[in-house]
This record gives sequence, structure tokens and C-alpha cells, in this order.
Amino acid sequence: MKAYSQDLRDRVVRAVDQGKSRQEIVSLFGVSLATLKRYLKQRRENGSLKPKAIPGRPATKRSRVQVDLEAQLRAHPDVSLERHCELWEQAHGLRVSPKTMSRAIKGLGWTRKKSLWQPVNATSKTEPSGASR
Repeated sequence: MKAYSQDLRDRVVRAVDQGKSRQEIVSLFGVSLATLKRYLKQRRENGSLKPKAIPGRPATKRSRVQVDLEAQLRAHPDVSLERHCELWEQAHGLRVSPKTMSRAIKGLGWTRKKSLWQPVNATSKTEPSGASR
């Protein structure tokens, strides 16, 4: 779930400073009472209402895959996702799952159309020549 905007956080805490009741603030801004309490505690302890960093490691394998993946997609536009994983492992010695490969391909802006991998903008439709209206 994404964090609430900085503007909403500021308005919620400002409403507390103006003396509004917590129940009124909860119904007015559509935040939970726990969220309101968390914002007040965060401001009291840190002096800031900035969202905390999302826990967990950043994705490292996908960023490494995306670096050289476009050349592989251009060289082999008709192979399956699983085959792309095999080709990647043979060429780079790094095993990746089909889901990681799928995310990397999507991150590059490619899609699979009629059994071919193509950049998204390469699939624009053109009117056949000689067609009349």
C-alpha cells in the first residue's frame, strides 16, 4: 500500500493543532485513528511527517538483467519466456525465474504479440495500402 501524501499528513496534523476532535478528523480526512496517532507520534519523536522507507531489499537481479536484455530480445523475438531464462543463464551464468524475466521485459517496455516480443510502440496499426473509405 502506498503512503498517504505529504499534504494530507500535514492537513491531518494541522487539524489536531487547531483543536478539532480526533473523531472529527478521522471522518473528515478518511484516515484511521491509528494513522492519526502514528502521525502525531512521528512528529513528536522526529519532528517530521515524511513517509518511512519501504522495508525490504531493493530488487537487484532485475536491474542487472535489464542492462543486456534488449539485445537478447531483438536477437530472439520468437522464443518463450522460459527459453529467454535459459538463454540468459547460458550467456551470463545467472539463473533467473520466469517472473523476474517477465518483470524485466515489462520494465523495458516490451510486450508479446502473436508469439513475438516487441517494443510496445512497434505494434501500432497501419491502414493497408490501397484501402479506400
